[in-house]
Amino acid sequence: MSNALTKTDFRFPGQRNVYHGKVRDVYNINDDLLVMVVSDRISAFDVVLPEGIPYKGQVLNQIAEKFLDATADIVPNWKVASPDPNVTVGHKCEPYKVEMVIRGYLTGHAWREYRDGKRSLCGVPLAEGLKENQKFDAPIITPTTKADEGHDEDISREEIIAQGLVDKAEYEMLEDYTRKLFQRGTEMAAEKGLILVDTKYEFGKKDGKIYLIDEIHTPDSSRYFYAKGYEERLAAGEPQKQLSKEFVRQWLIENGFQGKEGQSVPEMSADFVKSVSERYIELFENITGDKFEKSETSKINSRIEIAVTEFLAGQI
Repeated sequence: MSNALTKTDFRFPGQRNVYHGKVRDVYNINDDLLVMVVSDRISAFDVVLPEGIPYKGQVLNQIAEKFLDATADIVPNWKVASPDPNVTVGHKCEPYKVEMVIRGYLTGHAWREYRDGKRSLCGVPLAEGLKENQKFDAPIITPTTKADEGHDEDISREEIIAQGLVDKAEYEMLEDYTRKLFQRGTEMAAEKGLILVDTKYEFGKKDGKIYLIDEIHTPDSSRYFYAKGYEERLAAGEPQKQLSKEFVRQWLIENGFQGKEGQSVPEMSADFVKSVSERYIELFENITGDKFEKSETSKINSRIEIAVTEFLAGQI
């Protein structure tokens, strides 16, 4: 099995600091550029699992790259270049303190709230008599706060503006961008026999200009259903066939782990790790319609260091 990228500790030219997230390591270059290295770490239930998944980082980075390029006519985005299969280099922006979540279907968190009796989500009224996974008449925007610590919280448009998190004119622009991005993502998914169910977008500002930042339309930030059989499964009240990392969560649950106190992550055998890697490659090919080209991973850290250093030499 190929090497997995589970840890980075680079020293790039102009590096100010580094942020190590659950999956991504983000290097600040001269407070102007960010080098985002997408590792092969995998998290579930807010826990980073002990084994990395070969090619997972490449899959996520290259899906995001494809969709950033495919939506650059809608809104400027942070990407400057992708000098390595696991890396995106882009503009360092000041992030807005809200995430723009948009939902085309009643599923996940929205369904759980609805099932428990709520008929309004983030200030958006919901009709009576809806079923799990039912399509909304029109997509709804259900923003969340971007928490520095703990979990993100649902928030309404009115609360965002009243609290001064985003001013009214700019928030309306974020909503407009969100709807247009989701429409483009929906159309691209439909071409591949998929339904883009829901997703989230993050935005930031640099030099007074709004940019789309971070990843978009990846299986870590979005939910996809297979279009074939959707109506039949909905009518029968059956679960939808999903294209996401839900299969990893299900495996953990079946093996007695949900991130709760006292629980241990089950052993991830080499065969299981290989199967997860293969599923991520399958996700890539289904979502993009492209054949996945495996990168050389025998010296993955030095490969990344050389590519990024050479790129930055031409930038700074």
